[in-house]
Amino acid sequence: MERKIYNDLLNWKNSNDRKPLILQGPRQVGKTYITNLFGSREYANVVYCNFEQDEDLKDFFNVLEPTKILRLIGAHKKKEIFKEKTLIIFDEIQYCPKALTSLKYFNEEANDYHIIATGSLLGVSLNRGSYSFPVGKVQFMTMAPMDFEEFLLAQNENYEVLIDEIKRCYAENSPLAKPFHNEAMDLYKSYLFVGGMPEVVEEYVKTGNYELVRIKQDAVLQAYFNDMSKYNKATEIPKVRLVYKNITTQLAKENRKFKYSLIKSGGRAREFEFAIEWLCLAGVANQLYRIEQIKLPLDAFKSLDDFKFYMNDVGLCCANQKVQFDDIILDKDSFEFKGGLTENYVFNQLSVNGLSTYYWTSKSDAEIDFITRINKDVVPIEVKSGENTRSRSLSVYMQQFKPAHAIRISAKNFGFENNIKSVPLYAVFCIK
Repeated sequence: MERKIYNDLLNWKNSNDRKPLILQGPRQVGKTYITNLFGSREYANVVYCNFEQDEDLKDFFNVLEPTKILRLIGAHKKKEIFKEKTLIIFDEIQYCPKALTSLKYFNEEANDYHIIATGSLLGVSLNRGSYSFPVGKVQFMTMAPMDFEEFLLAQNENYEVLIDEIKRCYAENSPLAKPFHNEAMDLYKSYLFVGGMPEVVEEYVKTGNYELVRIKQDAVLQAYFNDMSKYNKATEIPKVRLVYKNITTQLAKENRKFKYSLIKSGGRAREFEFAIEWLCLAGVANQLYRIEQIKLPLDAFKSLDDFKFYMNDVGLCCANQKVQFDDIILDKDSFEFKGGLTENYVFNQLSVNGLSTYYWTSKSDAEIDFITRINKDVVPIEVKSGENTRSRSLSVYMQQFKPAHAIRISAKNFGFENNIKSVPLYAVFCIK
């Protein structure tokens, strides 16, 4: 399956000021797969080192001399390591703090060797451990689950033409041909259920069986819960699990602001702040803060006390809440979770595109789902799960702040009217 991050890796390889690369991201988003694929295609050979599986590797970093480290690794792996022609992969590097420290010396003394380090819980490890981190000596990339465009590219039906048409209509604000629009909406609904975890998408592409898809999703969730037990203090394990399970429960509410009292009766921030921080550092969930004023820089005006909480993958969102595919397709009024699920999907897509987002509320209960900055403009983004796009909130915002334009995401086709850009739900990946 093709991943868009591949082009970023190519740019890193060819950069004049290339440094050792740290590829971050939650477990099972495809970091190991993409780095090995990249190495096999772009280099003469690959030397793959997994510090979780191979304990002997750690002994090679007792002396932080790059040439000595590479000589020992080459002998251990029975492979010759060439400058600029070999990709060296340090997988699960958080298991070897000295290997992380060594990246500083590789940058300073042996930068003509190409190194990619990966870690599923690197954020947690760095925050909790005593590491000598190579500040300024490494580059970072973050890998997320597959977005909707990558989901289409993974299909056997060759959707490149559909993707090109979606991008063209987004740029021109012109409606997508109705057959394409209907097809794209159906595919979007499948993505809502399947999500973007590579193994889950692979199962869907191979079988089209939603029950088998759910089995794969449950396996990913179980791996996440295992990590919560393995990488936490005993007293914190139940809190982290409880908060994670509670994310989708609160997204099903009409008011989706995260409330500690809904985790358990009498719950307080002090009790659960560590658990929330752990989930964010692990990359399995993310906060969307309320912004108090529409002023630049936006981040300076966020309220740390008010936030919504989203899971890193919309398919896992469905699995965590036991949503069935028929719930999404039949679109019954009783399916209260649809609004929160749609917001989670939009948040994930915008985050993958590198957009920092916030939400806004007025004193009169108007609410804008997402506020972001696109080029020089602060842009309000309203999200609707269906075709009904009537909204008092967006009108209140536009009258008060007079933005250059606004975006409304819904089941409706592309268009531009009254300074509002209409973007169908399947085209959120175009917003950059």
